[in-house]
Amino acid sequence: MVTASSEFYDQVAAAAASVVIKRYSTSFGFASRLLGKPIRQHVENVYALVRIADEVVDGAAASTEGGVAAIGRQLDVLEAECMQAMACGYSTNLVVHAFASTARAAGFGAELTSPFFRSMRADLAPVPLTEETFKDYVYGSAEVVGLMCLRVFLIGQPAAEQQYAALADGARRLGAAFQKINFLRDLTADFHELKRSYFPGIDPTRLTDSEKDTLLDNIDADLAASAAAISALPANSIRAVRLAHALFTELSVRSRRTPAQMLLRNRLRVPDRVKLRIAASVVLGAPFGRPPVKVSA
Repeated sequence: MVTASSEFYDQVAAAAASVVIKRYSTSFGFASRLLGKPIRQHVENVYALVRIADEVVDGAAASTEGGVAAIGRQLDVLEAECMQAMACGYSTNLVVHAFASTARAAGFGAELTSPFFRSMRADLAPVPLTEETFKDYVYGSAEVVGLMCLRVFLIGQPAAEQQYAALADGARRLGAAFQKINFLRDLTADFHELKRSYFPGIDPTRLTDSEKDTLLDNIDADLAASAAAISALPANSIRAVRLAHALFTELSVRSRRTPAQMLLRNRLRVPDRVKLRIAASVVLGAPFGRPPVKVSA
């Protein structure tokens, strides 16, 4: 039963989720401004939970007593709270409450959250990944988030299930591309600071130009595969996703022209002036392709 009190609590929870994601991710906020308002809040609810889980694994929770075992228990508690809230529609944790509200509205549940938390746990005791375990990790850490967002984009659509089936692969490939580019950007930091090496068979301290280009070929294939799916998204989400796609395409272009050893020393980023130019091209309806704008230094 919906009451004035429950509606107010929903609003407070959504506001809390918005604060989390806006304080932690400026790039996300940049693209999300192009989302329609109801959809934007749902996407913020999803990413706020993802951000909190990441903080449990790599951020604030690391400073607490008890080590990895204590962090693992915190992650277990967070997942249990999510499961309960998705089932009953309420949580005392405001971010979890906002996420569960979105999950219930969009129609997803443990089929997407369980793989996500499985990948988060994998980071607590990192081991070298095989091709198979790498695929599983990327699915849980990124592809399912793309699927959650796709479910959100299709809220209220008359043929949502058919659209989801048609667009799911594109959503997964886009999430995978984003994750892999971030792995490439953070290759050395992940290895030295977090003791993690994600790409199978790659020595994070000795990346060669040939290895870098092979990784980028895979990333670009994901970006290309996702582009067709983006074009079929509802009007209230298509521009925001195109912008995110264009920004990561720009990162791919810049990564390809940057020597591997330089990538290991400096985290690559897209300058603000270029971000604004790309955003303008998306807003003005420039043809959707690769690259969206001329790459500039």
